[in-house]
Amino acid sequence: MKHGGIGTWAAAMLLAVAGLAQAATDPIKAAFVVIGDDGVPVARVVTTASACPSLRMDGKRVAMGLRAAPATLPLRPTRSSPADSKPSAYPVRVCEASLAPGGKTATVGGHPLPLPVAEPKRIVVIGDTGCRIKLSDQAFQACNDIHQYPFARVAASAAAFKPDLVVHVGDYLYRENACPRGNAGCAGSVWGYGWDSWNADFFRPGAKLLAAAPWAAARGNHESCSRAGQGWWRMLEPRALQPGRDCIDPANDGVGDYDAPYAVPLGNGAQLIVLDSSNTGNKAFAPDSHEAAQYRDLYAKYEALAAKAPYSIMVEHHPILGIAAVTKNGAPVLAGGNLGMQSVFGPLNPTYSPPNVKMLLAGHVHVWEQMSFSSPHPTQFISGFAGTQEDIVPLPAVLPAGFASAPGAVADAFSSWVDGFGFMTMVRNGADKWDVEVHDINGKVVNLCKVAGSQSVCDTPQVQVPKAQ
Repeated sequence: MKHGGIGTWAAAMLLAVAGLAQAATDPIKAAFVVIGDDGVPVARVVTTASACPSLRMDGKRVAMGLRAAPATLPLRPTRSSPADSKPSAYPVRVCEASLAPGGKTATVGGHPLPLPVAEPKRIVVIGDTGCRIKLSDQAFQACNDIHQYPFARVAASAAAFKPDLVVHVGDYLYRENACPRGNAGCAGSVWGYGWDSWNADFFRPGAKLLAAAPWAAARGNHESCSRAGQGWWRMLEPRALQPGRDCIDPANDGVGDYDAPYAVPLGNGAQLIVLDSSNTGNKAFAPDSHEAAQYRDLYAKYEALAAKAPYSIMVEHHPILGIAAVTKNGAPVLAGGNLGMQSVFGPLNPTYSPPNVKMLLAGHVHVWEQMSFSSPHPTQFISGFAGTQEDIVPLPAVLPAGFASAPGAVADAFSSWVDGFGFMTMVRNGADKWDVEVHDINGKVVNLCKVAGSQSVCDTPQVQVPKAQ
């Protein structure tokens, strides 16, 4: 038995070593599919080869075009420590090709590509996936510890769910500064906004989930132009890369920090609407500011898209109707939804969304959270617990009387899970009905919610909502 066990272990180790060696020599470092306008799937490849590869779809050759050539981009100083910054090196080329609808199989360089289905019924929702190294906050997550930074494990468990679609609610890259000397938890970690950090924080640990299904990817504040926006535009943004709309020259950030929303059809009268809220902040915008004008324009386009389907789910990074527990003057304080978005959307619609929008998906807060309302607001879900250092201030056991996550929003159900990392899933069981499950790091279901229209209720309401008197 001992000899057999050793032989089995040795064989497994040899296979692992062979796999690593093959990965090291494979010029294709990432191959995945992002969903863009009207649900059009776009194949993307990140490669060290000297030219873009061809892909094969249903046995036919499809040429891939060059999206971004290898380059070292101008310095964008890190927000947390401008002196601790460096130019962003991309020694890889990014290639792309739009995929014809109805395809059955697609491969590139031996890598199978996941193709969309007409009516995705099984959806994974993740967000805030990178390893946090931020000098100004003295936040040094143990990126070398799969228990302290478990995104690879979460991604593998989520892939085992066999989703039809993956929704990422933003914040992919967190390694903004060098790991301090003597810190074994993150020793040797790459850092900055170049390819090495993108690969370490997202593409390598997320590989199994990238291969499992197409992605609808929202942009987070970590992908704003002053942070990792250059990589966002090169690799994940579904639309064409345009000079001046790439976060390279700070003079163009007034354009590069904003993007128009787009819809992803889900079939049977439903759609996702993906919004770019990357450059909002948690302060109200002055009505005559550039930011307010940009987000008013975004809302008008959002409203036009929502009018095209009877049921919509909105996806963006900053929760408009969620809550967070934060520290203020050394004491825990409960904060409501994003004030920047509220200040623009609220005057346009008291529910902060067009009437056909029934559910909001967001991240930014590093927990899982659900809120439903007796007022006519869409239900809010937050799925920001897939890998980034979790929030350390706990949510209260009882919501303060009269507390509202946004003016006019009257909560009647609230649930959260803050006991570890994991992911959220949605299984459709009707035109506007979903079973939402919260999974821990290994895929075990730790909470179940039922969604019907704009209402949701969960099995484990961990925070009490005071009843109106």
